[in-house]
Amino acid sequence: MCSIIATGHTMARGGVCKDVIESHPKFLRYDDMIIKTTSRATEKHSVPSNNGVYELLECPICTKLMYPPIHQCPNGHTLCSNCKLRVHDCCPTCHSELGNIRCLALEKVAESLELPCRHQTLGCHDIFPYYSKLKHEQNCRFRPYICPYAGSECSITGDIPNLVAHLKNDHNVDMHDGCTFNHRYVKSNPHEVENATWMLTVFNCYGKQFCLHFEAFHLGMAPVYISFLRYMGEDSEAKNFSYSLEVGGYGRKLTWQGVPRSIRDSHQKIRDSQDGLVIPRKLALFFSGGNRKELKLRVIGRIWKE
Repeated sequence: MCSIIATGHTMARGGVCKDVIESHPKFLRYDDMIIKTTSRATEKHSVPSNNGVYELLECPICTKLMYPPIHQCPNGHTLCSNCKLRVHDCCPTCHSELGNIRCLALEKVAESLELPCRHQTLGCHDIFPYYSKLKHEQNCRFRPYICPYAGSECSITGDIPNLVAHLKNDHNVDMHDGCTFNHRYVKSNPHEVENATWMLTVFNCYGKQFCLHFEAFHLGMAPVYISFLRYMGEDSEAKNFSYSLEVGGYGRKLTWQGVPRSIRDSHQKIRDSQDGLVIPRKLALFFSGGNRKELKLRVIGRIWKE
């Protein structure tokens, strides 16, 4: 329900947004009050005292902030455009037909607001105009990271220290210190190619964490193996590092050099883009000894700072 305080009392339920639109002078005085309140909150680390108005802008159905177009029924009950589609143009509060009525009063109020980022408790202390807040939050560098473990659908999110502990304790991922590695991957039946991670290893290098992936998957109809490195942090920081991978045998070898991708990019996105060392199965079996009975690959790698 949309309820706006204009003269020290709450407007009657049933025609709230309509009353606000028609009572234009009252709305302007209230708008001025909001602007004065938020102007004191533009400095970093301050929090605007707009809690009441903030609640008015929450959709009563999904409880998310409403952005234009903000809809209302003939009786003044508001909801966001996404929920309007979900309720099939029927007001969930009074069951009136919604039609295409816009709540211009709330949209006007929203223009005057400045609010903190939702990731404030994670370290983002900036204040944003209402209509810029959503776009910022989608790319905020303080937003939680998604668990980089690709072997299961893990919904855990958090900052890097918490995710490192989660990978170690909940996924039993091997943790190594150092910037070089020499891993041996063995599979008894190399003809079983599944879209699943075989191994994930976390390296602590230069005070940062990196995830080394190795897995089998189908590239079109062809079974292949791929190994690549992900950086546990932002893409802008990942670009400060490079890495190399090498696999071979019997006088032959494949090498790869690249830049680690941030864990902001999903495991599947990186794998499907083939941004790593890709090894066709026939060549992998040749490196393993050629008997085709067991896969034995040794991947050698190094991480360095540019």
